[in-house]
Order: sequence, then C-alpha cells, then structure tokens
Amino acid sequence: MKILLVEDDKTIASGLEYSLQQDGFETIICFNAESAKKVISEQLGVIDLCLFDLSLPDGSGYDLCRLVKQQSDKPVIFLTALDDEVNVVMGLDMGADDYITKPFRIRELFSRIKSVLRRYHKQSHTQTKTMIEIENIRINPLEGKVYKNGEEVLVTALEYRLLLIFANHIGQVLTRNQLLERIWDVAGDFVNDNTLTVYIKRLREKLEENPQQPTIIKTVRGMGYKVGD
Repeated sequence: MKILLVEDDKTIASGLEYSLQQDGFETIICFNAESAKKVISEQLGVIDLCLFDLSLPDGSGYDLCRLVKQQSDKPVIFLTALDDEVNVVMGLDMGADDYITKPFRIRELFSRIKSVLRRYHKQSHTQTKTMIEIENIRINPLEGKVYKNGEEVLVTALEYRLLLIFANHIGQVLTRNQLLERIWDVAGDFVNDNTLTVYIKRLREKLEENPQQPTIIKTVRGMGYKVGD
C-alpha cells in the first residue's frame, strides 16, 4: 500500500514516514502543495491513500483533496490542528473520508487508515455484487428493486437512487451536500435541502422497524448520515 503524505512540518513528516514504513506502508512525502500537486498529476494511479495536512505554506489540504477527487476516488484523510476541526465538514463535503486532530497517537492514525482502506475495499466488492444486503434489506440493482424481510418495498426513482448511494458508501459518513450532489435532478425532480430531509424520512418509514429510532440510515449529529458500521 502506498500513501501520499503532505505535511509541512519536516519533523512530524519524518516521524510519520518512519512509523508508516515500519507498519508496511510505502510513502511519498511532500512538504508543500506545489510538489504534492505534481505527484497527484503524475502518480495518483499508484497511490492507495492520501494524508493531507490542512494548513500548508502555499495552499491547503482542501485544494489537494479537490484535485484528487476530480481525478479519482482515492481515500483522503486530513491531519488537522484542533483549531481547524470546526472547518473539517467543508473537507468532508469535498469528499474527504476522515480526519484526525493533532496531536494524535500513531496507533489511532493507523486504525483510521486501515478502517478507511477496508471501507473502500468493501465498496468495491459491494458494487460488483448482484445483490446488496444491509441488515434485513436487500437491493437488486439488476432489477431496480428493494426488499425488506423478503417482501418487495415500493420506492420512487429518487428514493431508490438515494438508497443506492448509501449502499455504495457503507460505513462512510455522507454530508447533506454530498447527497444532494449525487441525487441532483434525478428523474427531473428538483432536490433541495428540505426535499432531501423528506426523502430520508420516507426511506426510513419504508425500511426501518422503528423510523423514530433508525438503525439503518443513521444520523451523525453535525455531519450527515451513515449506513453500516
């Protein structure tokens, strides 16, 4: 596994490089946004995960995350100072997968990295399966049908699209903006923030045993929604 690490503090970068290599990862290190952009443009295909410091001397981790996500769906984790934490949601809206605040323990970082990589592996596997299963819910993408406890559940085109988005991002927190971008104008329907709330409510009413205490489409307070662990 090859990791692109972008960190302007050379002491932190060297320590992380040593620890990552000890744990079996290959590393590419950049100390500024300019050199990172060059690596992204030339070597993104061989990179498995990106670790971006949010604050860089000539740019930000946001810019690098946006560049990565424009080219490929590679996982991105932000390294952020405590003061930056309130701005992390903006990074998640760009498609970042996780963040960890400094100072952090190296084992916690490794746990986050491995969790994100497992999630991407699961998503890749899920997308190739004929039938997608989430607890007692089954989705048949070939037929465009949804089943609960073996009984077909009638859903609208937009509800189905929303459910598929969740199914293809098992275990990942999706912000409202990410969901809106993915279901925008499906079947000619205008989708705004209020409409999204209504569709999530309808899906829960159709899929959850207790819509007031959802266990399938879970709310992550202050961030968005998540399906699966």
